[in-house]
Amino acid sequence: MLSVDLPRLDTSPGERLSRDAYGADFQRRMQALDGRDSWKLERQQHFQEPGNNSWKAFSQGDWRGALELIEKRRDELMAFMSEAAKRNFSLYRVRVVEEPLTPYLQWELHMLRLRAECGERIRVVGPEQIRGFEEDGPLPELVSLGGLTLYKVIYDSRAMSDGALRFVDPDVLSPWEDFIKGLFAAGEEMASYFEREVAPLPPPTPVE
Repeated sequence: MLSVDLPRLDTSPGERLSRDAYGADFQRRMQALDGRDSWKLERQQHFQEPGNNSWKAFSQGDWRGALELIEKRRDELMAFMSEAAKRNFSLYRVRVVEEPLTPYLQWELHMLRLRAECGERIRVVGPEQIRGFEEDGPLPELVSLGGLTLYKVIYDSRAMSDGALRFVDPDVLSPWEDFIKGLFAAGEEMASYFEREVAPLPPPTPVE
């Protein structure tokens, strides 16, 4: 068991944002994130991302094309992380990974490896590390921006993005940011996990 406590997330104070409203609100607040950090927790093992060209190639069985499209994002991500460094903020992500990997997660880990190579700080934790925190259900999908805003990201029955709940009360968001930090401290760096567990795998068979 990790030496962190699981906060309670009362969703009633959260403001419901549609998918478009969440995207716009997130970008606006991210642009103002000077001198502060972002913390993200990803738990689900399968999503659908029809707005992502690499995911579309993967979902259509074009694994080589999917990987090429991931690599084509390198310059864009390097530019973004360079700008983040100038503004003195860092992006941290904890990715819960269950094995055997779902086809989606195998694809996403290639994307996360690139993000890590470009400067995002990403670590992996296994289900055994969080089992004690999930007695009442899976951990939520969360993004914290600078200790000022917490989003509980919402997905529909097809595992597609459906907006978020936004919280701005420090009493709600601070314990969750601390929780994610604790998971991050216990996690494995993306580079070593990827080389050991992901790089040797054959191309996945996409599942909708």
